[in-house]
Amino acid sequence: MSPTRTVTPYPLRPAPVRKAAESRRVLLTTGSSDAHTWNLVHLQLLLEEHGHSVLNLGPCVPEQLLVDTATLTRPDLVVFSSVNGHGHLDGLRAARAMRSERATRGIPMVIGGLLGISPEGAEKRAAELLAAGFDQVHPDGTDPAVLLARLADLPATCTERAAA
Repeated sequence: MSPTRTVTPYPLRPAPVRKAAESRRVLLTTGSSDAHTWNLVHLQLLLEEHGHSVLNLGPCVPEQLLVDTATLTRPDLVVFSSVNGHGHLDGLRAARAMRSERATRGIPMVIGGLLGISPEGAEKRAAELLAAGFDQVHPDGTDPAVLLARLADLPATCTERAAA
């Protein structure tokens, strides 16, 4: 006699909570030294579930690839996520590269995650990242609602063009 199995259906993916006109185009990236992907996948799913269009560049993103992709896609926001503890150094290079090009100079950028290998110096690292060109710096453990609120405050500048 075969055992009886109960199958629980998976819920359908929730509909986006934003209308297309309220959606933002997000370029999601990490630094050239960060090989982690789970943080990027988590953020991508979170943003997409809230109706945003996400282009995820994946791990180990060279600064020039970030600049070239941002030039081509013109996102509403660049989200830089770090897990390896070197986000400060990678972020400085990325921000300087983005801000040095006319085409990407005005694109808003935020950075978050593990930006250093110890809590000492966190305020100094944040100040340096802001000075280099990030609009916001979020330490590890920041509530994701902060990112969603930032996106809600941005004008949708690229509604006629997909990020990817």
